[in-house]
Amino acid sequence: MTELSREIGEVWSRLFDHRPFLNGEIKFMLKEFEEKRGDREVENLFSILEKLTEVKDNQVDKIKKVGEAALPLLNEKLEQALQLCEEVERESIEIQKVSEQKRLENREKRQKEWDQFIDDMNFKCKRIDNAFEEKEEELRDLYTDLNHKLNIAEK
Repeated sequence: MTELSREIGEVWSRLFDHRPFLNGEIKFMLKEFEEKRGDREVENLFSILEKLTEVKDNQVDKIKKVGEAALPLLNEKLEQALQLCEEVERESIEIQKVSEQKRLENREKRQKEWDQFIDDMNFKCKRIDNAFEEKEEELRDLYTDLNHKLNIAEK
């Protein structure tokens, strides 16, 4: 039984105890960073710090001077662009008003033309109906007269 429990303990430790593997990995990573990389990261950080202090000491003043010289010109150009935009907007609004007015006038003109067309068609239809009724009345009279003459001739 003791042998069995010892073997079960070994199987359990192989399956579930990862400490030996993790310790080996940690030691490998430390060795990798300490031996191969050395102080490269520290040197990189120092060089970046030197560049930043150089920019801070020298370049900030240059940037301020260039900004003070260029920003008023830029501001002036932006103001001109803004004025042009406002003018374009005003003209666009005026054009919209004019086109709206023309559209309304054209609509009224088309409505008048349509009304005139309808009136003309109604007049022509009435004239045709009247002409038809007159012809119908003439034919009725003609056939009545012919019928009357046939009746007289048969007697």
